[in-house]
Amino acid sequence: MHKSINNLISVKKELEIKSQNHSAEIIAVSKTFPIDKILPLIEYGHEHFGENKVQEAITKWTDLKLKHKKIKLHLIGKLQSNKVKHAVKIFDYIHSLDNIKLASKIEVEQKKINKNVKLFIQINIGNEDQKNGLRPEELKNFYSQCVNEFNLNIIGLMCIPPLTGNMKDYFIKMLNLKNSLGLKDLSMGMSNDYIEAANCGANFLRIGSKIFGERN
Repeated sequence: MHKSINNLISVKKELEIKSQNHSAEIIAVSKTFPIDKILPLIEYGHEHFGENKVQEAITKWTDLKLKHKKIKLHLIGKLQSNKVKHAVKIFDYIHSLDNIKLASKIEVEQKKINKNVKLFIQINIGNEDQKNGLRPEELKNFYSQCVNEFNLNIIGLMCIPPLTGNMKDYFIKMLNLKNSLGLKDLSMGMSNDYIEAANCGANFLRIGSKIFGERN
C-alpha cells in the first residue's frame, strides 16, 4: 500500500483513539505535491483535498475533477480578488473569506455559473498583524452582510492560530464564535495540532505533511 494511504489510515486511527470527534473530515493538503503523489489517495477513495494557490489548483485538478466526480477541492490559502472567477469554478470550498470586496466578487462570479461554493470566514484568532482574517469583534456584522446582502453560503469559520500560546484556548474561542452564529462547521487543526482541534469541535482538519511527508 502506498505510504500516503498508510499515513492517512494512521491519522484516522489516532483520531479514533484520542478524539471524541470521529466524523471530522480530513482535508489532505496537497499543495506543492505532484499528481503522482496524490493519485494513490484518490484511487483509495479519499475525497477532500486542499490547495493554497488558485493557479496550481487549476493546473493539477481540472482533469482530475472531471474524471473523479466525488472529489471536493478546498482553497485554504489567501484568495486575491482578481482570482475569484477562477477559484469559484474549480473549488467546492473556500476557507479564506475575510473582506467585503471578496464577498461581493464571489457573489458576482457564482451567479455567472450558477454555483454555490461552501464558504468559511477566516478569523485572525490571535489578533496577529501579519495574518489575514477578521478580528473576532468584526465577525457578527461581516457574517450578517455576507448572508443578507450577498446571499453567500457561509457554512463555518476557519483559523490559523499563533504558533505560541495555548492552542486549546484559541480553538475554544473559535468554537464559541461558531456557536454564537449557529454555524455548523469549523476548519482548524493541522499536522501538528489536529487532535487538539478535533477535541475542541473542529470537523474539517487540514493535514498535509502528516499524510504526504515533508515538503521540499
